[in-house]
Amino acid sequence: MYASEPVGLWGYGGGAIVRLSSHDRSSSQSNSSLLLVELHGEDRMSTMTIEPTKLDQDHEWAQLIAHTAQGDQAALATFYDRTSPQVFGFICKILNNREAAEEVTLDVYTQVWRQAHTYDQTRGAPGAWLMTVARTRAIDRLRARATEYGRLESLDAVELFASSDETPEENVEGEERRRYVQEALAGLTAEQRQVIALAYFYGLSQSEIAEKLQVPLGTVKTRMRSGLIKLREALAPFEAGLQL
Repeated sequence: MYASEPVGLWGYGGGAIVRLSSHDRSSSQSNSSLLLVELHGEDRMSTMTIEPTKLDQDHEWAQLIAHTAQGDQAALATFYDRTSPQVFGFICKILNNREAAEEVTLDVYTQVWRQAHTYDQTRGAPGAWLMTVARTRAIDRLRARATEYGRLESLDAVELFASSDETPEENVEGEERRRYVQEALAGLTAEQRQVIALAYFYGLSQSEIAEKLQVPLGTVKTRMRSGLIKLREALAPFEAGLQL
């Protein structure tokens, strides 16, 4: 069971600090640690900034998730401060709509609050877990929009390109997926690449693509379907490798 909804949530403004009624802290807190070093022979202190390492960051984020799972709203607020700009940017890139991305970002942290107890540190970094939540929420929003506007074919393309591996660390697995996608795209015909690009990168419906290219709607559907089939076949070895 998860704790009740946090009070006073939310207010995203492109990196603004979340406010929770039970939490009061300085909004100027930095992710960096400050080390004060006394200079010999001088009556003053010098400040040196030490950036946290990747391991330090992972440890901090994992601890914040663990405390959030115990109902600690302050931990959730800090986790939000640390990660929301990256989450918002990632979602905005998928949705290509700032207002929708703001809404989905808030959904992500509501889900983190409810499901923090499901995070298993032995199965992956906290950043990757968070971005998986973000990707799922963004794809859900795209799916709803695609259903509304009849763009289910373009949604298939979105799911191929919008990889959850685009974490802040840009890990090796993400790079490998992008390489597979690039190779798969190279194997398509120019016509297949064209309709997939118009559907995914420009968000056009199949009818709009047909009108733009001045070809029959059936032709667009055929090119889209055959192109997506080829993409999925080309990516099958990569996807199979992830499941091993």
